[in-house]
Amino acid sequence: MNHGAPELGEAHYELVISVDARRSGEYDDVDKPRMRARIYRVLETAFTHASVGRDAVHMEDRGDGVLVSVAGRIAVTRLLGLWLVEVHEKLRDENRGLRVPLGLRIGMHVGPVRHDERGISGRAVDLACRLADSSVARRLLDAEEADLVLVTSQSLYEDVVSSGGKFIEPGHYSPARLELKEGEVTAWFHLPGRPAPEIPATPSPFGAAVAEAADIAADFAVTGPKSEPTAEPAQRPDPSGTQYTVHGDMSQHHDNVYQQPVHIGRITDRDTERRKGGAE
Repeated sequence: MNHGAPELGEAHYELVISVDARRSGEYDDVDKPRMRARIYRVLETAFTHASVGRDAVHMEDRGDGVLVSVAGRIAVTRLLGLWLVEVHEKLRDENRGLRVPLGLRIGMHVGPVRHDERGISGRAVDLACRLADSSVARRLLDAEEADLVLVTSQSLYEDVVSSGGKFIEPGHYSPARLELKEGEVTAWFHLPGRPAPEIPATPSPFGAAVAEAADIAADFAVTGPKSEPTAEPAQRPDPSGTQYTVHGDMSQHHDNVYQQPVHIGRITDRDTERRKGGAE
């Protein structure tokens, strides 16, 4: 589909829709063409049922998805409302009986779009694609075991979604902060046919290491370091004549810079009495 010949090189405000398939890399060479055919059936059927003419829509193939722009003369509310409902219904119909249901992530943003002989470009296009490909969208689709997740930009939510409309429920959207290549942005997430989703927590790459370190520290403070038992405390001579005696996790120092015995995790009453005795 290509809408009525916009002048090449000129920017036109259009709705950009980026559609990606869930875990497309897991499809083999036999199933991938079938997956792609399903995506096109879903989108084209939805455009027909939403009365969006073929001449108002530009579509580019992206291998595991489709990039779409819709001419500004088409009300954005129709795409966010009726069109999205039709996409969801057709997708559910396609998934009936499938062992691995097709899941779609859809990113939407309105902004200046430039057309040339090879397709469309612009920051609006980049943002729509980033939203659909965001880690939050991926995790939400899996966590909710949903068929479809819609992600809109902050400006699209404020300008259109927040006012509501036919098939548009602003209360069914949830915001989240995203770290994109262009910087941090707010996006709004929606699962058609469901209440506002709970945004899954962002996993920290250091979370496991921090938790493990905390467990080790807690264990160390209570039981001392894990080591092979020895029959006698270790006695090590020092050139200055000072003796160091090591018992588990405690190190005692005499005539040293420390002002009290060093005991990892706690100082016992016995240590305090020894210090007082030495000061008398």
